[in-house]
Amino acid sequence: MNIKKLALNFLLGLIACIGLASVPMPSLSTNLPARNLAIDLGTGQPTSLEPRFPMLDALNSQQEAARVLLAQNPGMTFRQFTAVMTGKKVVPSPAETSAWGSVGAVLSSDNRLIVRGQFSNLSSPLRDYATDPATPPNPNVTTAIHIHKGMANQNGPFQYALTVTLDADNLSGKISGEYTLTPEQLQALDNGMLYVDLHTKGNRGGELRGILKAA
Repeated sequence: MNIKKLALNFLLGLIACIGLASVPMPSLSTNLPARNLAIDLGTGQPTSLEPRFPMLDALNSQQEAARVLLAQNPGMTFRQFTAVMTGKKVVPSPAETSAWGSVGAVLSSDNRLIVRGQFSNLSSPLRDYATDPATPPNPNVTTAIHIHKGMANQNGPFQYALTVTLDADNLSGKISGEYTLTPEQLQALDNGMLYVDLHTKGNRGGELRGILKAA
């Protein structure tokens, strides 16, 4: 009798296994999204899209800057730089934000710095320096994204304003610029003392910041 029960249980288990094997299982795609969805633990709702590989974004921007330079002068030699921008790097106090940004740049042999980059998921729109000017006022501060000269743990003087192209949401967009650096700026770049920062209405002193470093 026990043998019959064992045989019956075995047969039923075999049938169950065959049935499970016939159920289609979801496949694991290797085409992972470029960005991770951040979830607010309080509400369970999505809050932001953050870069999975921010350095990869910066390197892509650097390649774009190189293409611009080589289109102007195919024989030009250049050096490469990248910056990953986060709220944690803002000085003197880190910004509370889930925004991100990345910048890539090339420095040509005739000292031209070509910059390309992007940012996304700002906590508020960019600061408008026409209605909320810098102190003291500076007519060269024409956008809310700048290159400054200074140490990583200090705020340094303004150098250049970067050109901004906003997306429809006004919280993300592209960054670009081209400048001929002075000898002092070249030395600062070599010493890791040129940084990019981004200012918003909610974080007037800076929401994102990152140092240009040799790639």
